[in-house]
Amino acid sequence: MTDLLTESTSDPIPAYWYGLPHGYLPLDLDPPVDQLMALVNLIIGLPEETRGQAERVLRFYAGVVTALNSHNVQGCAIGLHPDDEGGFASSVLTFSTVPAPGVNAALALADLAVAAAEDPDKDVQPLELPCGTGFLAAETRRTVAPGRPPEEDGSLHEDPVWQGTIAVTGPGTSDIVVVQLVTPALELADEYRDVLLGVGHTVSFFDPSPAEKADGAGGTRPGAAADTANNPFG
Repeated sequence: MTDLLTESTSDPIPAYWYGLPHGYLPLDLDPPVDQLMALVNLIIGLPEETRGQAERVLRFYAGVVTALNSHNVQGCAIGLHPDDEGGFASSVLTFSTVPAPGVNAALALADLAVAAAEDPDKDVQPLELPCGTGFLAAETRRTVAPGRPPEEDGSLHEDPVWQGTIAVTGPGTSDIVVVQLVTPALELADEYRDVLLGVGHTVSFFDPSPAEKADGAGGTRPGAAADTANNPFG
């Protein structure tokens, strides 16, 4: 696992921290307009035989960013890993929060867990993570494929995906942190469940950077277990 630094000198101090597994690249959810225009101009200048594929990638990126921003996602990473058939399996890892102002966040989390468990299509299990108590909910569902053109009748194309969700809260916070992993590689659901659990073990409500600076070698950090979490992709 690789620590992701979510704080900079110009940004506000984040409410939580987390680590990213190997093979995941953070996605810019607020790309500058000039960079997007430069990318569009670059694609226009590509040879015709490669332009179509590049355009599909750009549409996929635009669709993902639009969807994530509409759901107030604060962090996102795209994963790409070798599969058993010589190709690559893709996945999307997102981080967001559910505010629970004026109520006990742990009780709100319990209500969410009960609601999830009542869905017969979901597999729900309680979790005791280093940062606090939470739960994991997993299901196979259909979702709109970002970047795919509409069907002839105008309907949007949908694909089956495996979706795993961890919800957790900790002391001193009124928010519920939601970590979600989605992949179309249904045959690798068990492996991606392990990845999601590993990420859940890195979530911390305490800034890990002071401890790293103190010992100079990235020692044990409050609420994070990035060095010991099981990562099936190595």
